[in-house]
Amino acid sequence: MRLYNWHSTISSRWFHPLLLLMWLLIGLGLRLTNLTAKPPWTDEFSTLVFSLGNSFLGVPLDQAIAPDILLQPLQPQATANIPAVWQNLSHETNHPPIYFALAHWWMRLFPAQQGLVSLWGARSLAAIFGAASIPAIYVLGWMTFRSRLVGHLAAAMMAVSPYAIFLAQEARHYTLAILWVIANFVCFIIATRHIQQHTQLPIFIALTWVIINALGIATHYFFVLTLATEALVLIVLAWQQIQTNPKVFLSPPWRRIYAVVFGTFVAAIVWIPIFLQNSYGEDLTDWIQQPREGLAWLSPIFQAFAAWVTMLYLLPVEAHQLVIVIASGLVMLIFMIWAAPILVRGLKVQLQQPDTQFVTRVLAGLVVGAIALFFVFTYFLGIDLTRGARYNFVYFPAVIVLLGASLAVTWHSHQGKKAVMLIWLMGFVSAITVICNLGYQKYYRPDLFVKLIQQTSQVPVLIATTQITHVQIGEMMGIARELRIQDIDSPASLFLLAHQDKDVQTATTTLANTIQALPKPFDLWLVNFHAPVDKAVKECTAETQSLPAVDGYEYKFYHCPVASLGDATRSSLPQRGKLQFKIQNSKFQIKDN
Repeated sequence: MRLYNWHSTISSRWFHPLLLLMWLLIGLGLRLTNLTAKPPWTDEFSTLVFSLGNSFLGVPLDQAIAPDILLQPLQPQATANIPAVWQNLSHETNHPPIYFALAHWWMRLFPAQQGLVSLWGARSLAAIFGAASIPAIYVLGWMTFRSRLVGHLAAAMMAVSPYAIFLAQEARHYTLAILWVIANFVCFIIATRHIQQHTQLPIFIALTWVIINALGIATHYFFVLTLATEALVLIVLAWQQIQTNPKVFLSPPWRRIYAVVFGTFVAAIVWIPIFLQNSYGEDLTDWIQQPREGLAWLSPIFQAFAAWVTMLYLLPVEAHQLVIVIASGLVMLIFMIWAAPILVRGLKVQLQQPDTQFVTRVLAGLVVGAIALFFVFTYFLGIDLTRGARYNFVYFPAVIVLLGASLAVTWHSHQGKKAVMLIWLMGFVSAITVICNLGYQKYYRPDLFVKLIQQTSQVPVLIATTQITHVQIGEMMGIARELRIQDIDSPASLFLLAHQDKDVQTATTTLANTIQALPKPFDLWLVNFHAPVDKAVKECTAETQSLPAVDGYEYKFYHCPVASLGDATRSSLPQRGKLQFKIQNSKFQIKDN
């Protein structure tokens, strides 16, 4: 009997850590699978360039440049350091520095890939932070509901959540921000319990809470939405207590909470001058401030709903085969009709239990409050936060814990274990969907665009775009990078970044001058070129063949033939390093003097 009890104690002691380790390994494995199979997009190029301590400002504008010149900001520099990271970041973008500084140190551990920064190295940091959210959400679930079952189910769902994996497979700061949100929620739940019990909040928790908030703001400015949501919940709790005690604001837990609010406020306002002096901020966020008309007023509702659903499951609705898309949509609809009552029933039970009623309301208040803020920004302030599913990181952990709490109720019900396992398996299949780029697809597909150029153009090509911020530079970097890593044996390529200011004719004139100066023949690809082109390409002929669309690259294709012998052999535009061009065997020879 003693031997049995001893083995039972050891088994019990190691069961929960080993089970949590299993969720962690599953989640980490999913996040690292096919990590570099999808090409980076413009936001990731920002992370790569700024984390290296490099700048986009060195890329020449208004002149034809070779791919190697365009890719220089992606080359690691031995002299780059953290001050360089912060200097370039603060002058060229609208993000705080914590993640970029960590990425700078991390990416140094990985060798360059054909002279360029390692994409696997850059994305793996986000993947590791994403995997770390699995044990972190276990702690949040366990502490909130004082149930290891809730913690394990939350961790299991976090491991396979398609939304979580989507964020973890991008070289961006959202997975680190999620860790700060989870840590913040732990402190918040502890604080609300002290409010409920009218007991003093420990000073250690208060100080930790302030530090977490400061780090969260220094990782992503939208972390303040998490804080704003918590403020709404605290106001509701205070109002409820005022009904019975008008002097509740002077009670012990509230005084410490005021100190936390003050400390967080100080940690936030230090960033305001930096944020306001950044001239790039408005242009970089222009895509979420677009005016809407007619049915477009309804799009935020559908965008928000899609983001909520994909926190739990997502099938290949973005596949190229229509049959797969339709079948996936039907299965998702059927699954939602089946699963929704189960999840709602579980939450109702938690709301009815005396031990879990309060914390369930608090977490639900965080989710509902955050969603309300999103729609206030969208419909009243003209900032459509629903367009970026990634911004839901500000309340995503609360959704996962509520999901774990609901599934915990289902687990103990009749046939409940089978239902929970089926929901988890649906999440696992959804994770595979994201990994295979059949859901949450990349916004840009430079690999497909380069393949199209290779198949279509038999002469040198000029790829031209209008440039406003480094976003457009990143779009062209994607193409140049594919040319480099695929080592494509094709006619030479040149890039033109025609800067566009308020006068749209500026880019048109730049394009016309470049076309006239370059030796012919060559093919002209206008990619995301948002300026008049008719007069600029008058010497070229538009392609009449129907070509496939490419995600992220809206293009027009022209043939620019030899007009005369003099035109074909005249000298080209001056460039960095005095690039010279000659025609030989229908290809450009690029010589760097």
